[in-house]
Amino acid sequence: MSSPEEAALTAAFRDEWPRLIAVALRITGDLQAAEDVAQETLLAAFDRWPLQGIPDRPGAWLMTVCRNRARNLVRDSSRAQERLASLRPLLDGQTSPGGTAPGTKAAGIADDQLRLIAMCCHPLLATDGQVALTLRMVAGLTTQEIARGFNLSAATVAQRIVRAKRILAQHRVAFVTDDLDIRARLASVLDVIYLIFNEGYLPAEGESLTRGDLASEARRLAYLLTSLVPAEPGPWALRALLSFQLSRQAARTAPGGALLTLDAQDRSKWDRELIADGIRSLERARDGPRGPLLLQAELAACHATAPSFAATDWAAILAFYDELLAIQDTPVVALNRAVAVAMTAGPAAALPALDALAGHPALADSHRVWAVRAELHRRAGHTAAALADYDRALDLVSNQAERHYLAQARRQAEEAPMPEMPAFRKPPPELVARFDDLAQLAGDADRRQMFGYPVCVLRGNMFMGLHEDSIILRLADDDRDDFLSRYDSGLFEPMPGRPMKEYVIVPPALVADEAAIAEWVRRSRAYAEQLPTKKRKQKKG
Repeated sequence: MSSPEEAALTAAFRDEWPRLIAVALRITGDLQAAEDVAQETLLAAFDRWPLQGIPDRPGAWLMTVCRNRARNLVRDSSRAQERLASLRPLLDGQTSPGGTAPGTKAAGIADDQLRLIAMCCHPLLATDGQVALTLRMVAGLTTQEIARGFNLSAATVAQRIVRAKRILAQHRVAFVTDDLDIRARLASVLDVIYLIFNEGYLPAEGESLTRGDLASEARRLAYLLTSLVPAEPGPWALRALLSFQLSRQAARTAPGGALLTLDAQDRSKWDRELIADGIRSLERARDGPRGPLLLQAELAACHATAPSFAATDWAAILAFYDELLAIQDTPVVALNRAVAVAMTAGPAAALPALDALAGHPALADSHRVWAVRAELHRRAGHTAAALADYDRALDLVSNQAERHYLAQARRQAEEAPMPEMPAFRKPPPELVARFDDLAQLAGDADRRQMFGYPVCVLRGNMFMGLHEDSIILRLADDDRDDFLSRYDSGLFEPMPGRPMKEYVIVPPALVADEAAIAEWVRRSRAYAEQLPTKKRKQKKG
């Protein structure tokens, strides 16, 4: 088969896989038979498409062949007459799948793929079997892809799938008639949808950075789940998380397909509708307990709502990771927390944690821990250590887009080592005392800590703060231009080369000028009053 035909078949089969399984399962009543029919459909396409050409509607072609093969299998079985009698309306096209007339709402779970997920998450099955079976049946992932996601052998995953199918068959769990209690299976269903999203958002292997079909399908299923069980906070948390993550999809790669990290992405390309949906969904999710999904959605919101990379609230991100680590102490969470530590206190503060994680059994063969450690060594000026870690990451990475990114980063580290990114310094005591005096001029503004420094906040918006040996003010455009024209100052840069355009550094002479500094504090507070209220994230007991 030529590469265009093979590519078309691969894309169509990936898109149609769960629908092929669902229609074959309705007709045959057996999960293994449904998978066999779907696989035979693929083989039929491999045989015919090179001779007949790619169909105008590849998905429809696959569905027709799959349905016909499933019908033939039922007709040829020893129970053909009994099965045909019960399925006659479906086979004759008189009713819609699920046994209801066209145009009516089917009882239970209307969507085929969600119904299939719920069946695969049957309480008879162990959790590992539920997840493995659903990823195989719904997402169409191979046993090798599933195994990589769980750091297991392919043989172990295959055994789980076979065991799950056997249990469903032994207990005569039927796709059409089984009473699927979605609430009882909600935790497993959420896990499965999230795993499907992860495989689509950053595939374990392949040429591209994403498999948009899987990622978008996962969000569609999360969206559907919120409509089916709107009172449950879990689906809303998942929907928020996936919306925030997918909002960056168009900006994650350069025109040539190269990976772009958060600091290099064009935020004007982010999908504002998805971000808005994430914010609304997060509000609904906050009505529930502060579990892992909600905290991950909160973390995603910190990134998605930051106007720039420099304006990212890394202190809040670190606090969320601390909260998440307390309830989900996993090496992956610890790895992500280490990144937040590096962004708040410098790479040297995070490297000890990464050294320990590099030896963790669950991460030792993952390229990500080595890639993160390489970047932090590079930022700390440890060129030799960075190159060694990049080499280790390149040995382990399977996704080609990530491989290209890491190879380029390694070349840059070798050719132009980065200067060390210093940890933030403590301000002198006299400046802290002076800030306390100025904070009194801010009236009823809240006093908080950000990156370990005191700040003044009004309705959730920071407008005055202390950073190392400087006081900073947030000013409106006209006031900022006026300020910079009057004083020998500049924009505040929390890290070199990353200015925050609304914030200016107050020169020492102005700090000591009581009348003048009072006027600028007043202007800064007045600007904060004009900004939209930003809700503070509250912990629930």
